[in-house]
Amino acid sequence: MTQHTLRVADVDLPDWRWILSALRTHFQTDGFTAGALFVADVAQIADELNHHPDVALRYGEVIFTLSSHDVGGVTERDVQLAERISGLAAKRGFVAHPERAQTLEFGLDTPAYDVVRPFWAAVLGLDDDGGDEVVDRAGLLPALWFQGTDSKAADRQRFHLDITVPPEVATARINAALAAGGTLVSDDEAPSFVVLADADGNKACVCTALGRD
Repeated sequence: MTQHTLRVADVDLPDWRWILSALRTHFQTDGFTAGALFVADVAQIADELNHHPDVALRYGEVIFTLSSHDVGGVTERDVQLAERISGLAAKRGFVAHPERAQTLEFGLDTPAYDVVRPFWAAVLGLDDDGGDEVVDRAGLLPALWFQGTDSKAADRQRFHLDITVPPEVATARINAALAAGGTLVSDDEAPSFVVLADADGNKACVCTALGRD
């Protein structure tokens, strides 16, 4: 049966956060072996549901990312798997820390991204699907996406960073950046993203999933 993508407002999972078309969370465990056993049990659930997460196993922590790659977003399959993983974690006494979830992207402002995109896919070893970004299918490197601009000024900023965080983290992250010498460039698109700049004028965006539907 075809799965349909959900919207942010369709999902209410306390242990998880919606970040860049995926559900993400961190579970604190009792050590590496405990985390490995947790992942092994999750693997059995995933095989049962025929839907599998991306997992990062670290000492004292397991990080999960859930997304339905066949439709390019979050579906009921992901919600069901997230609920099962949370239930398994609760039985083990593992605490979820969804506020730790974040994803970094690089943005390149260019008036001709169709021309430069193949170069960046080649030099970074990323996949080029002909759209507005090049990505690492393994999820080990940040995506590079291309933002159209009509500016050809030689001194324009070309690269900027987008950090996507849970909504409850965004304000604190922005305030910390401002306290560290940054300036607010624009909050016109908040809470979707807020543009900041360092003391030298280099820009970065603090992003959330809100306001993107």
